[in-house]
Amino acid sequence: MTVQGWYAPGRNTGELTVEELRATGLRDRWYPVLPSRLVRPGEMRKVTRLGKDWLVFRDATGALSVLADRCPHRNAPLSVGQHLGDRVKCQYHGVEVDGTGTVVRVPGMPGCALEGKQATRTLTCAEAAGVIFAWFPATPDSAAPPLVMPERLSAPEHSDFVSFAEWRTPWRFYLDNVLDPMHGAFLHADSHSMYRGDTAARFRIRETDRGFFFEKTDQRGQNFDWVEYVEHSGLAYVDLEIPYGPEAGPGGPFGIVGMPTPVTADVTAVFHWRTRKVSGWERDVWRFLYRTGLEAKHWQVLEQDRGLLENVAPDADQGEHLYQHDLGVARIRRMYAAAAEEQAARIAATRSPASGSS
Repeated sequence: MTVQGWYAPGRNTGELTVEELRATGLRDRWYPVLPSRLVRPGEMRKVTRLGKDWLVFRDATGALSVLADRCPHRNAPLSVGQHLGDRVKCQYHGVEVDGTGTVVRVPGMPGCALEGKQATRTLTCAEAAGVIFAWFPATPDSAAPPLVMPERLSAPEHSDFVSFAEWRTPWRFYLDNVLDPMHGAFLHADSHSMYRGDTAARFRIRETDRGFFFEKTDQRGQNFDWVEYVEHSGLAYVDLEIPYGPEAGPGGPFGIVGMPTPVTADVTAVFHWRTRKVSGWERDVWRFLYRTGLEAKHWQVLEQDRGLLENVAPDADQGEHLYQHDLGVARIRRMYAAAAEEQAARIAATRSPASGSS
């Protein structure tokens, strides 16, 4: 396996450039891949994430693997092969690969050098909060840190529901949108939860040891009044709260944790967890109310975001006229641009200058 091939975008070989990292996402990060419910024990599913094709594979016991969707023999897609319980059989020539990426059997030439070789790339993966996560390394020696989930998704006093959709928009537009709380008072003005508050505000950035808050200075608890951007243990996400009236059931504000995963340069897998701090009988009441009425209302809000962003021109983040409300947007763009520059330089430095062989 060449070092260049390790970084290869799409089906091509070559290093990941700054432009490609900006288009298909930073590496050395945990990303949500699929809701766990979409891959049951004994099932497998092809996905495209960060510009490449992957096979999410569960063996018959439920153990999870994420493999490159390529047979090591002729690069045929493993996803169109046969699930054999603890391995997958390539349809093209019958080569069998297990969940570790090791070739178990080559029926066309038993005993050949390919057998027993870990020849298919695999990603470190984990499951949490109803979702399958994978670590996408920048270099072959990039080790995955422990997956540490946001408190809203790990503390027992919180209850959550996960939602998943693919939007036909670049991943960076999702982040621009959520780092712009002011759009709530306009785009979502007719929603069930964001009709209150002023349509004019002042904002500030407040630094933290894991990211930053972008928040209104003159309004709190009325609308989408603040958002926190977090990077911790290789996981990046946004955390925010929307105020809830008593008609929404027991508990405090409605919390949202959001994570975008680039599919391609133009498509994004959007994961949201809707959360509330409730316990005991109040937890049961809120979960019932959510399923029977609130969930549909929240999907309507997401559809407003999706509908707008899917109609934004691909170069809409060029030649803008930003103002004070856009401090959060400017900040996140600078952070990702700097990170892409750093990763591209590190990837280039890792490649062997002679032949590119590992």
